[in-house]
This record gives sequence, C-alpha cells and structure tokens, in this order.
Amino acid sequence: MLGERVEFPRTRGNLVVISGPSGSGKNSVLAEVRQSVPNLTYSVSATTRAPRHGEMDGVHYFFVKHDEFVAMMEAGGFLETAEFCGNYYGTPRSLVQERLDAGEDVIMDIEIRGADQVRAAMPDAVFIFLVPPSYAELRARIERRGSESPEAVRRRLAKAVEEIPAVFRYDYVVMNSRLDQAVDRIRSIILAERARVSRCDCGAFVRRFAPEAFD
Repeated sequence: MLGERVEFPRTRGNLVVISGPSGSGKNSVLAEVRQSVPNLTYSVSATTRAPRHGEMDGVHYFFVKHDEFVAMMEAGGFLETAEFCGNYYGTPRSLVQERLDAGEDVIMDIEIRGADQVRAAMPDAVFIFLVPPSYAELRARIERRGSESPEAVRRRLAKAVEEIPAVFRYDYVVMNSRLDQAVDRIRSIILAERARVSRCDCGAFVRRFAPEAFD
C-alpha cells in the first residue's frame, strides 16, 4: 500500500558489551539504558557462588554447582569465564545466541578480560568503554560509597589506572560525567548499530518497498 511504513528487517540481534573501571557508573547507566531502549535483553551470568540475600536465580545470576559449571566450561558452553575469590562466573553462550537469533539485542556488563574473550568469539559485537571524567572524580565516587577501607580504595584506583588504556580495544568510549548524558549516548550507539546496512536484511526491504517494480 502506498505510504505504508516499511521497517527494516533484521537478520539477527546485536551483542552489546559494556566495560569500564570500578566507579565509572556501569550499574547505574546500564539500569537506565535497559529501561529506555526497546527490544534489549540483559545477559544474566552464571556463577558458582552462593546467592546473597535478595538475589533470585535467573534474575541476578544463574546459580549453579561447581561441577556443573566446569562441565559447561569444558564443553565450550560459555562466551567468557572468570574466577574471583574462588568462585567462577561466566556468560552462557546458548542463552545469548538464542536471543540474538530471535532478533533481540543483548547487552552485558563484564570485565575487560571477559570482553576480550567475547571479542574472540563474536568479533561483530559492539564494544563500549565507559569512563569517569577524571581520576579525581573516580576517587570521589569510590570514597562516597563509604564501604571500603582506604587500602581497598587505593587498590581500586590502581586497578582503574591499569584498565583505562584498554579503551583502545573498544569501538566506542562514553564519558560518564552526567548519568543522563551517558545513557543518551549509549542509547544512540545501540540504535545506530541497528541501522547498519550490514546488520539489516536490506534485500528484503528493497523487495517489499515497491514489489511491483521487481515483478
């Protein structure tokens, strides 16, 4: 029908990976992005650690036994894995692939090492590095939490200094000086990536746009 709006068909969804040093505001930004971007699924990680108070299986994490995690890891069932304080963490490959194949975008918040693993497995993913505006602001944010000792704060700051150069391995960098601006920029990146010709079934669009012209 003349004047009918035609949407671009998508062959599959995009995987969006967000990383950044502690104190860059990943959790706050991600929560807002998930609320403002339609058709966006959050990747829930699996872990061998015990659930904390208020955590729900399948919502915050998939809580699995150590032997089960190791078996999945040996079978290639994870996009990325990490070990922290004797516990394993990982992103289940099949769950991410299922959502991507359904045409949904999947977003995940992972450490830089994990992002490197995902990049090796899915080089066409979109990688965003979130940074604080300055070292002084980063220190102020960590200290405002009031939950860590001066030595723990020092370690986090030292780790952040080591991690910042990883920005060169990412597709985009977003400075989080204001939450609303950082959310808007990441939202714009996700929507722009959906419009890439390489990510759309443009052949189907051309045929549907004016089918009588191709009879």
